This record gives sequence, C-alpha cells and structure tokens, in this order.
Amino acid sequence: MKIPFNKPPRTGLEEAYVLEAMNAAKMSGDGPFGLRCQQWFEQRTGCAKALLTPSCTHALEMAAILAGIGPGDEVIMPSYTFVSTANAFALRGATCVFIDIRPDTLNLDESLIEDAITPATKAIVPVHYAGVGCEMDAIMAIADRHGLIVIEDAAQGMMATYRERPLGSIGHLGAYSFHETKNYTSGGEGGLLLINDQRFLHRAEIIREKGTNRSQFFRGMVDKYTWVDIGSSYLPSELQAAYLWAQLEHADDMMLERTRTWRQYDDAMRSHGMDRRLTLPCFPENTQPNGHMYQVRCQDLDERTRVLQSLNAEGIHAVFHYVPLHTAPAGRVHGRFHGNDRYTTVCSEQIIRLPMWYGMSRDTIEEIINSLRSSLQIRHS
Repeated sequence: MKIPFNKPPRTGLEEAYVLEAMNAAKMSGDGPFGLRCQQWFEQRTGCAKALLTPSCTHALEMAAILAGIGPGDEVIMPSYTFVSTANAFALRGATCVFIDIRPDTLNLDESLIEDAITPATKAIVPVHYAGVGCEMDAIMAIADRHGLIVIEDAAQGMMATYRERPLGSIGHLGAYSFHETKNYTSGGEGGLLLINDQRFLHRAEIIREKGTNRSQFFRGMVDKYTWVDIGSSYLPSELQAAYLWAQLEHADDMMLERTRTWRQYDDAMRSHGMDRRLTLPCFPENTQPNGHMYQVRCQDLDERTRVLQSLNAEGIHAVFHYVPLHTAPAGRVHGRFHGNDRYTTVCSEQIIRLPMWYGMSRDTIEEIINSLRSSLQIRHS
C-alpha cells in the first residue's frame, strides 16, 4: 500500500533501551524497566497499582478473575467492541449482555444499562471507543446503586480523560492496550491492568504470578513461595517494558502530535465540506480524547463498500471496524442482546477508519482526503 493504515510509533530510543534490557541480568518480567513503567502509570493516573501484562486481553482476563466472574453471572457491555472485551468474561463462564451504543460517540448508551440489570448481573464493562470517554459518572452511580463492579476497557484510551480524570482510573479496574496500532506500544503487543480499588491489590499480584505468592517472597514477606490461587503467566518481558519506557519518556509530546494530526484531519474535512456528506467524529465537552483514530461514517453499507474499494484501489489502506459481537457465531453462544439494536449494526456498517499514525504529515492527510472526496464524487470547493 502507498499509504498504510498504521505505522507503529517510535521515538528513536527503543533500540538502546531494548539492548540495555538484553544485556542486563534480568530479562523476565518486573525488572527495572517494568517497575519504572508501572510507577509512571501509578503517578500519572493515580491508580492504587498498575501491572504490566503481555496484552490488554490478558489485563481484561485478570480483571474478570479479580471481579469473581463465574458461571451463571452476567456482564453488561456494548456489542460494538473488540472480541477481547467479551472473551475475558466468556472464559469465566459468564453471559455477555450486549446493549446498544450511542450514535454520537459509539460508546455504550448509559441510559440503557439499568434496564439490562438482573439478579445475575455482576459487572459493567464500558468501552471508551476511539479514546472518547463514556459517561462514567452515570455508570458509576448505577454500579453503586446495584453493587456492581465497573471494569473500564480503555484499550484505546491511554492519555485521554473524562472530567479531567484519566480513562481507566475511574472504574474499580481498568485496562490499556499497547498493541502496535495504539498510540503507544511496547513492541507490538502489550497491556496494563489499572487497579483502582484497594480490595483487589493483594490477589492481583498472585493471579499475575501464576497463582503463587512469588511477589511476596521477593519482598521478603514469606520464606518460600507456593501455589495459593488460580492464575496464569501475566507478566511481559523486560524487552517489552524497555520498548514502552522509550515512549513513556515522550508520552506528552507524542500525545500532542497525535491530537494535532486528528485536528488536521478534522479541519481539512470541514474546510472541504465533507461534513455535509459524512458523519464526522465528535466528543462531549466533558471528555478530552487522545487522537487515537479518525473515523467517518458513510450513508450506508453500500456506500461504505464503494468508498473502501476506491481508496484501496488508490493505495490508501482504509478499513472498517468491529462486526457487532451479538451477530457473531460465538456471540450468539456466549451472549445475548438486551433491548433494541437501534444503532449498533447500522453504525458498524457505515464506519471507515482512515490511516492514522504518530508523525503523519499534513500532505499525507490532504492526499487521503482528496481521494476520499473523489470516491464520494464531491467536487473541489
């Protein structure tokens, strides 16, 4: 492709730090780079504990275990999300209860949550789509009234805020992704579990260390470590942490650059009159996004298909996004849709994600928009 969909972000320091980790005595998890990264997140988000994981999927799986999710439980979430959101809870034997999304942010519609709650409901999982915060005040109030746990899927939300609070730090638990398509990466894969509720601190360390009290052993709290709970290997290597640290050192500058690119897209779209033909992204005033993606919505599936084919024929790798989980084969087995699917399927069939990466040039953005305008047969203004 002439213009790829994504380029993994790099600051130029990754090679030196990864090599430093390779030459160190410890390359397994929670070495100097790993601990440094976790402290950075604790200071920046205010969470009680931050734990690096090999992926956001693993962070969500840990959250499901910590929340005590099991067979017979129900977990409320949007259907318009990545499969990991649902898999983490389906793996515990729970039923995923999908609700509709809002047509403006494409986040779950908080006004529909309470009607979906049953005696079996155990947790709510808001997904901050495109780094735009869900209405967390309303969600937390509902959770408090019904005694539910809130697990934020903030895979796309690092450095974004809701009412000046970092996404992922508002619910009882939160999860970030450092996949190569995200704003920050730990070498292609990676994730983080944010623990905001003190009651989960002790068990989280045990689950992450294969169900052992190994962390207590290394702190000198026990004379030997042993198997004390269920768990798995949820530690990333020092190589992943070293790669990530190179980006955390420049996180603020990377954030500014990413949001600048988003603004350039949006300004160009509006100056060329694209907002009269396409639905452009928006966000509520109480949220501060992180420029994770720039997405537009066509009139219908047929138009979306034609536009994608046209862009790809010109070497521009634009893509659609999620297929609603409640329509998927596994979604029908492990979940159900509560209420009316008014927006989820319709919006999913309209959306186009345009190429976006750290360091993207204004000329590249203009080329993409010109091709998009041509594919829609919009004349030059």
